[in-house]
Amino acid sequence: MDIQRTDSEILFKLPANVDTLGLQRMIDYLRYKEATAESTADQAQIDKLAKESKENWWKENKHRFVK
Repeated sequence: MDIQRTDSEILFKLPANVDTLGLQRMIDYLRYKEATAESTADQAQIDKLAKESKENWWKENKHRFVK
């Protein structure tokens, strides 16, 4: 593995035989860190947003599961 830092990014070079499932999980985590790096939201705000989005998703998709 090789890690390089430039002025604007960090580059990871991995061998081709690295487990892709584990790599995808790492990429998902890094995307989350990137997306939330500048967030000033507290845990209560995050929990409220998660609850609202789940409720809205269920309202929009309930018909697909309950007949």
